[in-house]
Amino acid sequence: MLFLWIQSLIFLLRSVDQANSATYENVYGDSLQNCSEDGMALTGYTREGKCVDQYDDLGSHHICINLASIASTGMNFCEVTGQSDWCSSSMECHEDRNQMCPVENWCVCQWAFASYIEKAGGCDKIQDIKCTAVNMEAVKAYKNNGAEYADALDCLVSRCSLESLE
Repeated sequence: MLFLWIQSLIFLLRSVDQANSATYENVYGDSLQNCSEDGMALTGYTREGKCVDQYDDLGSHHICINLASIASTGMNFCEVTGQSDWCSSSMECHEDRNQMCPVENWCVCQWAFASYIEKAGGCDKIQDIKCTAVNMEAVKAYKNNGAEYADALDCLVSRCSLESLE
């Protein structure tokens, strides 16, 4: 009996997670795409491959950047933002959590992303952004915080070729 109850609970939780992630949009207003892919470490605050969050994700990990790309500064996201170098590490694979894969595309905190742009010396100095996997929630947050995050918003507009963000 307990086994059936646990199975039902797991099914319910998976259904809720799938329903919630299906409602997220990318910066183009389309369905949010995976940030991580096969052969890469599994990303996302929920470790499901997409830049979605839950209420306890204070960092709002909504920005998908390619950590394997080379910034014009020669430094990666971790180095520029002063974090330990998890950017060059390996973690559970997107397609198989029993294997280890390099961190490549990764959902980073939208607030750290804004700091990254500033510390790197501008949007043209940072690593590649995977726009189809950037959560529209980041755009909304940047817009709601006005001048403080104008550079981050402008960077997404420029790098993702967004014409209008009405």
